[in-house]
Amino acid sequence: MKEKKQINVAFLIVALLFCMITVAAFALSGYIYGVNSVFYKNISSNVALNTMYQKIPALIKTIQIITIAYLLNFLVSMLLKKILSRSKRGMTITTLVISFLKYLIAIIAVFLILGAWGVDTRALLASAGILGLIVGLGAQSMIADILAGISIVFEGEYQVGDIVVIDGWRGTVEEIGVRTTKIKDAGGNVKIVNNSAISTVINQTKDLSIAKAYISIEYGMPIPQAELIIKKNLDRIREAIPQIQEGPYYKGVDKLAESSVDLLFTAACKEEDLYIVQRALNRELKIMFDENGINIPFPQVTISQLEATDTKTQPSEKKEASSFVAEQAKLSKNLEESRN
Repeated sequence: MKEKKQINVAFLIVALLFCMITVAAFALSGYIYGVNSVFYKNISSNVALNTMYQKIPALIKTIQIITIAYLLNFLVSMLLKKILSRSKRGMTITTLVISFLKYLIAIIAVFLILGAWGVDTRALLASAGILGLIVGLGAQSMIADILAGISIVFEGEYQVGDIVVIDGWRGTVEEIGVRTTKIKDAGGNVKIVNNSAISTVINQTKDLSIAKAYISIEYGMPIPQAELIIKKNLDRIREAIPQIQEGPYYKGVDKLAESSVDLLFTAACKEEDLYIVQRALNRELKIMFDENGINIPFPQVTISQLEATDTKTQPSEKKEASSFVAEQAKLSKNLEESRN
């Protein structure tokens, strides 16, 4: 962090110095450039020293071009973000246009700088056909990246801000550029992928995601009694987790494990809230079971003599529990694992 701060300070100092030189160069252009330039004369009998002195206008012109190019890119980018970044679609188009402008401004700046140092840029442009053929043969991947980037933006496969899985990497789309897509995962790591290298994309933002919670209960706990307790508490759990968009729903007995009966609960939520909802569901279900004396089994060795207990389920309880399970199955029909 300290090193980054030092770099930022150094950048600000250099930027300020470049701006001052640029302003001064415009104000004193008659003395710096042209036939009346104070630099177009010999100051010594040393040829090398005279040559370096006479190249100072080219150096100043280079600083001017770099400063103007940077400011132009910064101002245009800021303006585009302000105008277009009111929706995900607008943000996506903005990042692509800004990326394209960055390359365009850089190419123009390079030609202007070459001209400032006496290079005949017209000859370069005249030979662009031959250069284009040579460069084109070696730039096929770049062209493929650019075309893929345009396709991504206009087909709307994913947009800036979407949570996606690209070739197994899950994260939020930070930027879609001319050549690359940047994705940041939950740990803050940024993956940069060439647009043409993206083969499979799972967009987890377009539809609601499914949060699942698996809770185990003891075999000694009658299922219908547990289901009636669940029925009474689902609304309270919904109120306790505002990020839930649909549900929560009780899906039923998911598995009969070696020492427990595993129950499955689901809830629909936005993809960015998925882990929040899953953790909150686990917490609220544990609280509900604790309050109602339902034990969650854990690995242990016990030696006990079974005694008759009053845990027999009444016919009315069985009927009500069965009705509740059927209702939950109907309500949560679309919240299956295939949507996760």
